[in-house]
Amino acid sequence: QVQLVESGGGLVQAGGSLRLSCAASGRTFSSYAIGWFRQAPGKEREFVAAISWSGRNTDYADSMKGRFTISRDNAKNTGYLQMNSLKPEDTAVYYCAAVASLRLLSDPGKYDYWGQGTQVTVSS
Repeated sequence: QVQLVESGGGLVQAGGSLRLSCAASGRTFSSYAIGWFRQAPGKEREFVAAISWSGRNTDYADSMKGRFTISRDNAKNTGYLQMNSLKPEDTAVYYCAAVASLRLLSDPGKYDYWGQGTQVTVSS
């Protein structure tokens, strides 16, 4: 089992930045690919970004490219999502997830472990 806990959410104005953290415990964190997803009220869970176990490979949803950066520090058992140039439409609960996969995955159904989520609210 892998336990994931997100933090770093909050209320920011449009154009601002937030850095989300995903602290992992339990199984070996470095063997898992990490994904970030978000879910707004009334909407399906949406892929944000993913990073491989090595940190060398990343993938982003088109709307996040150039604004969000995914990273990880395996020595600290922590993943990160740096969010810049935030827009009101970025408002959602953000979740980190983990899966033992050699490939980057964007389907939330492929992920085995999930954090509790952290709220991000962007005001206009």
